[in-house]
Amino acid sequence: MNGLEEVDVVIVGAGISGIAAAADLQRNCPDKSFVVLEMRESLGGTWDLFKYPGIRSDSDMFTLGYGFKPWTAREAIASGGAIKSYLQETAAQFGITEKIRFGTRLISASWSSADDTWTLSLSGKDGKARLRCRFLHLATGYYSYRGGFNPELPGEDSFEGRVVHPQEWPDDLDYRQKKVAVIGSGATAVTLIPSLAGETSKVTMIQRSPTYVYIAPTVDPEAERLREDVGPEAAFHQIRLRNLHAQQETYRQARQNPQEFKKVIFDAIDDVVGVEIRKAHFTPTYEPWDQRVCVVPGGDLFEAIRDESADVVTGHIDRLTPTGITMQDGTHVDADIIVKATGLNLVMGGEATFDVDGTIVDFGRCWTYKGLAFSGVPNMTYAFGFVNSSWTLRIEAVNDFLCRVLQHMDDIGAVRVTPTPAPGDDEMPRLPYNAGVTSGYMQRAARYFPAQGDHEPWLNPQNYDETIQLLKSVDDGVLRYV
Repeated sequence: MNGLEEVDVVIVGAGISGIAAAADLQRNCPDKSFVVLEMRESLGGTWDLFKYPGIRSDSDMFTLGYGFKPWTAREAIASGGAIKSYLQETAAQFGITEKIRFGTRLISASWSSADDTWTLSLSGKDGKARLRCRFLHLATGYYSYRGGFNPELPGEDSFEGRVVHPQEWPDDLDYRQKKVAVIGSGATAVTLIPSLAGETSKVTMIQRSPTYVYIAPTVDPEAERLREDVGPEAAFHQIRLRNLHAQQETYRQARQNPQEFKKVIFDAIDDVVGVEIRKAHFTPTYEPWDQRVCVVPGGDLFEAIRDESADVVTGHIDRLTPTGITMQDGTHVDADIIVKATGLNLVMGGEATFDVDGTIVDFGRCWTYKGLAFSGVPNMTYAFGFVNSSWTLRIEAVNDFLCRVLQHMDDIGAVRVTPTPAPGDDEMPRLPYNAGVTSGYMQRAARYFPAQGDHEPWLNPQNYDETIQLLKSVDDGVLRYV
């Protein structure tokens, strides 16, 4: 082994997914040695990276939080700082923090069938290093930490103010009493705008087309009653189960009865800003859940629009000018600062490269196995949560699968497990990894992600129970153990 350090499992990433995987390994595979590689100097992933004002979850913390670590704070939709503190507390409680190697980026991973190990090339503050492991778990999320999607806009070089991207929010940005234009209508924009509204002279959301925006209560009254009756931890488990099933049912209703779903959303918006504004700026042309539905706790975005500290312009941008943005219809939005909330760049495996016995792995040409592994790639799993429901709900099922695979390998004396398409599987329709979600960030990255077969509805929360059953088997004829 050339004197290289070797561990049983390497987890790449110390965000929500990586910390969950480490905790499950600690509890379910206590005999396995592992380390967590984290390229940043602090844990938290998304919740350490994003620093823009108002950063918060877009899923309730009863389902975004861990089943093994009850979320006991009052707020169901939590701030980024509160989520990071929760993750830090979890890592400390389960003895994970000391297993994390901060400032360490995975550059490449090479599988050798001769010795059934991965050799990892790493880069860190002390230079380059290598590490061996028997199993590799990618908890790297799905977007690039190097920068967000930042298309150059016509005339951008003429703008005399400051242009920023939420993924790279400057610490020194003074937006008080300034005119701010936010380009975008997704989760970042609807979070950022109400936060800026109270401190800027005016903040304007500029959107090409409307997004479905759902007004959720700031505090869950049933959760409050349960906490009083049975205590915060017992209440957490009941609320989590209730919300899990409610998410499935809501999604099912949205797809099967979209008009009824729209009416609920639209009536709530009409009550705050009126029908005219809703029709002009918050009535999408696509069906619910073709793209993610954004959550606005307490309707704060619409309250800001009603009190005129924020407004919305819908249409196509013509160009930037020295003093703002001109739309194609001739409207000019004055701005001192422009925020390009234009989305993410999706990547696989934290932008590392992978090879199997010297052959580079092109994930876009692989099949996904149960949405967590790749055809022809041994001893590797990938943490990917639900697209249309809370991320963590699926992550915990993935981690359970990983632990059972490791236990099963020990039971049968296997050192290698490889997803291998069954005869005839190559003829299956190659369905996209994004499960039909049409959001721009998913569409832009489709070629980088593996295909799923027509028998694996793994991303769809309507099929949550089916997904859990799908993940129960660790030896179904597709996994080849050696």
